[in-house]
Amino acid sequence: MLTDDTVYAAMEPHEPGQFATHATPLVRNCWYVAARRSEIGRTPFARTFLDTDVVLYRTEAGQPVAMRNRCPHRSFPLVRGKLAGDRLICGYHGMEFEPDGVCTRMPALSSTPSTVTVRTYPIADRGPLTWIWMGAPDLADESLIPDTSWLADANWGTVTGDFHIDADYVSMDENLIDQTHFPFLHPDTVGTPEYARSKLSASTDNDQVVIRRELRDSPPPGVYGKPAQIMDKRVDRTSEARFVSPALHVAFAAIHDPAPDSGKPAHYRYNITHCFTPETNTSIHYWWFNSRDYRPDDTSIDSFLLDAHKQAYHEDLEALEWIMQVVKNDADPQIDLSFAPDKPGLMARRIMYRLAMREA
Repeated sequence: MLTDDTVYAAMEPHEPGQFATHATPLVRNCWYVAARRSEIGRTPFARTFLDTDVVLYRTEAGQPVAMRNRCPHRSFPLVRGKLAGDRLICGYHGMEFEPDGVCTRMPALSSTPSTVTVRTYPIADRGPLTWIWMGAPDLADESLIPDTSWLADANWGTVTGDFHIDADYVSMDENLIDQTHFPFLHPDTVGTPEYARSKLSASTDNDQVVIRRELRDSPPPGVYGKPAQIMDKRVDRTSEARFVSPALHVAFAAIHDPAPDSGKPAHYRYNITHCFTPETNTSIHYWWFNSRDYRPDDTSIDSFLLDAHKQAYHEDLEALEWIMQVVKNDADPQIDLSFAPDKPGLMARRIMYRLAMREA
């Protein structure tokens, strides 16, 4: 149980600079989502990650390639070129780059200088997602790509969507681990007043923040109760929300019906996955997934959950963009107040600040 004293001690208000904000340098040594796996194919396309323009494509063998979208000769965008086999050919002077970024041919020269290269980035497929490492190449350990194995598990039914958001990834991380806003920003989907008042525990674990809540003998929120057809029940609800990294937030919700109707399960599990990659300090790419462990092939549940989560996440999108507009446009500076339930978000912001400063 959080108390004001423990939270105020953790906040250290005399050190406001120790918490990440939209102005903190972006954390580069981290695996971020580059795209859905299905987006990357034999037609190159460009996307900006951490203020860097990157061109993405696949080799003929299907391996993803991530290359700086800027020819080292005259800065022509390589996405405007074409593929020949696995080589990306610049559309300006015909320089040809292998997937490792080495230029192997320049038509205007009889021999190509061995030092001509364009930067490439470690990239790897995992389930429906493709992850990219924008930091120091020698630190790009693929074993550190977070586990989201349920997204590729046929026993789970999953709905998904994505947004481009004009807000910072620090605010998004804090928003997702702040569950007290649910009844007010999302009253028709995930929020119930009882949930906002329920006890929570917060802890850190290897640069992750974990919060747990338990709510017994209460009505389920519509987003869980309606597809399970248990809105007339009083259920026990437990949840875990986890700040996994600056790129990933996951939440696990379990619903227990102590008196299930005949033929219906007593337990329902939902995994909610949020992936976000900073485009800049004030814009992000965002992918979300909602997965359930029951009736995975029921398209009516898919439709309901898709609509409900689109609504909820669009509400988050609007809120974060409105906040960013205020922060950017209000000339009178403000240090925001924080209270006991804000501790998990502050813990995440402190970790992000420490990770960013480690790279500085």
